[in-house]
Amino acid sequence: MKINGTFPGFDISAQGLSIQRKRMNLIAENIANADVTRTSDGQPYKRKFLEIVAKQNPFPNNLPADTPTLSLEVNNGAHISNTEIPQNVTGGNAGAFIDKEMTDQKPGDIVYQPDSPNADSKGYVQESNVNIVTEMVDMISASRSYEANLTALNTSKQMVKDSLGI
Repeated sequence: MKINGTFPGFDISAQGLSIQRKRMNLIAENIANADVTRTSDGQPYKRKFLEIVAKQNPFPNNLPADTPTLSLEVNNGAHISNTEIPQNVTGGNAGAFIDKEMTDQKPGDIVYQPDSPNADSKGYVQESNVNIVTEMVDMISASRSYEANLTALNTSKQMVKDSLGI
């Protein structure tokens, strides 16, 4: 969601709103499918979540050529990884974050339900790996983050409005 390239505060808040809306939609989908033991592929429903990563240096590098630079020295390569960032950038090139929908591969609980049509030959059913309590905590977090981004957007809007009144 791009609002206006002239005011970067609007773009950052709008991207935050968009990301939190995506998080809330995934959480709602998880809650709705928490009891699904068989999907179309024959497996129990797997929890979905949004992985959010800050882009590498979202600001333009327009420093003068004679500006000294500092390099980061690492004594253990495992401390800072040089992983590649996925190319599905949300919000265009102006966005400061990358979001990617992921699936939690952790297996769900196995319960004994011999009368279930989804039971295996021993009478056990593997349930979804969705934990309602975790999802509700994540929903509250996403909702509060959405509200914070909305407040930041309204504050930016009010500052622009006040500056036009000068």
